[in-house]
Amino acid sequence: MIVPQHISIIMDGNGRWAKQRGLERVQGHMEGVKSVRAVTEKCVELGVKYLSLYAFSEENWNRPGEEVSALMSLLAKCMINEYNTLMDNGVRFRVLGNRSRLAPELDEAITKLEKATENNPNTTMLIMLSYSGKWDIMQAARKLAETCKPEEITMEAIDNALVTAGVPDPELLIRTSGEQRISNYMLWQTAYTEFVFTDTLWPDFRKDSLVAAIEEYSRRDRRFGKVK
Repeated sequence: MIVPQHISIIMDGNGRWAKQRGLERVQGHMEGVKSVRAVTEKCVELGVKYLSLYAFSEENWNRPGEEVSALMSLLAKCMINEYNTLMDNGVRFRVLGNRSRLAPELDEAITKLEKATENNPNTTMLIMLSYSGKWDIMQAARKLAETCKPEEITMEAIDNALVTAGVPDPELLIRTSGEQRISNYMLWQTAYTEFVFTDTLWPDFRKDSLVAAIEEYSRRDRRFGKVK
C-alpha cells in the first residue's frame, strides 16, 4: 500500500447522519468528532505527515446562526477535550483560513493550542476553518499585488502566498457522503490530487474506511501529465 504524505478530507454527511436517526444536526457534528479522532490516530500509525480536514467553509457562514454557533462551540470544546489525544499521538495542530471572521476568544484558543503542539513530531493536522479555495487565491493575489512586480508572480510565488505555504499539495482527497465535487476547496493545491469519493457518511467513517481509500489511491497510475 502506497501511503500519501498528505491526505485531505472533505468531511460531509453529518447532517444527513443525524436526520436518518431523528437527531438534531449538531449531534451529527458531535459524532463526526469521533471520526476525526480515529482518522488522525490511523494517520499517525501509517506515517502520514499531513492530514487536512475541511471543517467549515466561507460559504458555511450563511447557514442558520444557531448551527454556526453550535459548530464554533463544538470546535472550542474539542480543542480542550482532544488536547491529550493530540499530545499522546505527537500531532501538531494548525488552523488555516480566514481567521479574521472568528470570535476573538476562539482565535486566541486556537493560537494557544497551535503553540502547545508546535513541536509534536508526527502528523500535522490542518483544520481548514472559514476557508475556501477562491478566497485563498484572492488573498494570495492581493498579497502579491502589494509586494511583487508582475514578472515576479510565479507559480512558486503563488504557492508561498497561499495559507498552505510550506505544506505539500495533497496527493489524496477523500470526500464522504456520496457527493462528487470539491465545493470550492483547495482549488490551486489539488491540481494533480487523486480524488476518492465514498458513500459513507462522515460520522461512520473510521480507520478501515481510511485504509480502503488509501488502497484505492495505491491502485492509481499518477502521471502528472507525462507519459510512462
